[in-house]
Amino acid sequence: MSRRSSSKEYRQSQVLIAAVYVMLVGLLAVATASADEAEPRTSASKHFTTGGRSNSTDPILTNDLFAPLVTEGERTGSADIQAKADGDAPHAIAKASAYDFWIYTADVILFGDDDADGYFHGIDLLFDADTIWSRAEVYAVLYLSLDGGPWNEYAVTEDFVINGASSNDEYVMVTELQSGYPTGDYDLLIELFDANNGDFLAEYGPLETSELSFLPLEDFNRDAPVVGVDDRPVTVSRGSGGGATGIWLLLALAVGVLIRRQRIA
Repeated sequence: MSRRSSSKEYRQSQVLIAAVYVMLVGLLAVATASADEAEPRTSASKHFTTGGRSNSTDPILTNDLFAPLVTEGERTGSADIQAKADGDAPHAIAKASAYDFWIYTADVILFGDDDADGYFHGIDLLFDADTIWSRAEVYAVLYLSLDGGPWNEYAVTEDFVINGASSNDEYVMVTELQSGYPTGDYDLLIELFDANNGDFLAEYGPLETSELSFLPLEDFNRDAPVVGVDDRPVTVSRGSGGGATGIWLLLALAVGVLIRRQRIA
């Protein structure tokens, strides 16, 4: 074989390797984007309906499954939606209902940062709802908003009783985000509803307290611990194989075969 022929085959091999690389990287990008967009949200929660964080009784356990996180669009809550339907100014209903029902305070403790990156997969939320009435049965819907985007429901409390303006009826919801929550800063919103007819009663969120703003969160699957291998940090996946990993393996095999053929030639 002439030197010119060998050079030509070498260039063809290089072009083929580059083409395969570009194609598989493109497939990886598409697969990764599709997986992120279609990833459902799952979480597990413990409900302490009375006694606050000092409650020693067994909690109620629930598991939730929601549609993928919505990150673009208008940021509205039930007060805004109901106000628009009634022709009132935004938050008018929330302010009006505050005379009868309101959330006095809320406190958040974040937990679970396995990879020590400052983002947590656990939310320990305590809030105290009050009313002018001696007794009322209510429930709350909890929402998260990524980087100022739309509100996404992440949990619903059990029905619980509030007694006037007592501080002895605090509700605690401890939630572990399992999947579907990208790493980022989240705001949290609490909406209170009548347990008998579902009427919206009050809301409490980042506009009312900084406690519910800029919470550094990510789901459990993204909170993988980092270990050192040959002094290089390696992220250990908690999930099973497939997806993007398969594409990278295919890329390595394809490039390896082409290089081997080139050397043989």
